[in-house]
Amino acid sequence: MTLLSRIFGLLRDITLATLFGASGGTDAFLVAFKIPNFMRRLFGEGAFSLAFVPVLSEYKEKYDKAVLKDLVDHVAGSLGGFLLLLSVLGMVFAPAVVYIFAPGFTGNEGQLELTANLLRVTFPYIFFIALVAFAGGILNSFHQFAVPAFTPVLLNICLIASAFFLAPHFEEPLMALAWGVAIAGVTQLLIQFPFLIKLGLMPLPKFKRGHEGVKKIIKLMIPAIFGSSVAQINLLLDTIIASFLTVGSITWLYYSDRLLEFPLGVLGIAIATVILPTLSQQHARASADQFNQTLNWALRLVILIAIPAGVGLFILASPILSSLFEYGKFTTSDTYFASLSLMAYMLGLPAMIIIKILAPGYYARQDTRTPVKIGIIAMVCNMFMNIAFVVPMVMLDYEAPHIGLALATSLSAYINAFLLYSGLRKTGIFHPQDGWPAWIFRIVIASTAMAAVVIWLNPDATQWSQWQIMERLTKLAIIIIAGVLSYLALLWLQGLRPAQLKKSP
Repeated sequence: MTLLSRIFGLLRDITLATLFGASGGTDAFLVAFKIPNFMRRLFGEGAFSLAFVPVLSEYKEKYDKAVLKDLVDHVAGSLGGFLLLLSVLGMVFAPAVVYIFAPGFTGNEGQLELTANLLRVTFPYIFFIALVAFAGGILNSFHQFAVPAFTPVLLNICLIASAFFLAPHFEEPLMALAWGVAIAGVTQLLIQFPFLIKLGLMPLPKFKRGHEGVKKIIKLMIPAIFGSSVAQINLLLDTIIASFLTVGSITWLYYSDRLLEFPLGVLGIAIATVILPTLSQQHARASADQFNQTLNWALRLVILIAIPAGVGLFILASPILSSLFEYGKFTTSDTYFASLSLMAYMLGLPAMIIIKILAPGYYARQDTRTPVKIGIIAMVCNMFMNIAFVVPMVMLDYEAPHIGLALATSLSAYINAFLLYSGLRKTGIFHPQDGWPAWIFRIVIASTAMAAVVIWLNPDATQWSQWQIMERLTKLAIIIIAGVLSYLALLWLQGLRPAQLKKSP
């Protein structure tokens, strides 16, 4: 279902790129869309879920259904009330919020006003989507992963429909996309209700000051807000700096990030979502060996795919962007500049995915403080590297200074991953099982062979822009299939068999 949602996400981005291209207007919409999405990562599927799921799993293991339902009701009351207040404040103070997240827009009154108007429509999305994450946390705790993973498809469908059917009726077509975001939030929440009712856990919001379960979640959530959202904060810092750069920089970074999110979501986020309830239950049962085994299994699986995915996307950055987005108002120049930042992002893909797997090793044990400390270190490093990379590029009049933002994000991800790994090792929570050196060696050999095949088959960059859509997609499919087959063949020749991957947590 996560793969399906990412495919629809690509279809959405193809639609937006074709119809709207890369301009000051698209920069404005993407900022207005990023702000509630950032809040969602903080108060929804990010810090809240990472604090809520372990506590809910503990209640599920130790108490009866009535106590569990009482926790759900009180969490719904507290979370819903907070989100409603946050939404109202965000709509009222929209211009100030835009100034904080995109200060570079202040030099252009029209762009600032457009962004604020778009944000007033998109900001309530945080209310609905955070409650969607709350409902998804309940379903995930009962090992029902399909529905929560499917809900992003609805957002993408709503945005695609808005672009085609609503936009022609608006004086400012991008306003239709903002309304598509708002409609999607309501739709995504409503689809969860039948499944919560079937579990007997449909929330009836209650508020009780000092509820023990709610207090515990808030206590875990406050530090997790920083720890779980470092990547998002880094991306927003990128947006702030990019707002001062060449018009289109935000849009180029957005499309690069979207292609980064495809493997990151399918591999990192999907597997992290699956293992968090399992790790939480194993911790509640004091099953240290099973806890370690689950982490080892998840890391082996994601590394097996993350390394070749990063290599392939790095080599094929320009062909993929050209094949997916270079139509209508998205130009050859846009493809070139977006490909530079995508290549920089791909250097950090393995680290970003490893972070998604290692972080639940802390959150499942209700330790949110350690990832916070690590996250702050990584974020500070990212800020310094942003300045260290971008400022010299601007001073030297380099044509694509936005690439420095992507490169800083990638390098800070390795710092984050290394510190998370070191922390788990020092405390004895995680220790690598036998066979890791051989596992890595096989992947490196197979990835090298795959890279050689892909480079050999990849035509000159200028040819991609000259082909029609079917020629581009056909050639791209042939290259990707050949690369995948060569990778799998080398793994097979080195003795790797599917049965070795089947040991689930």
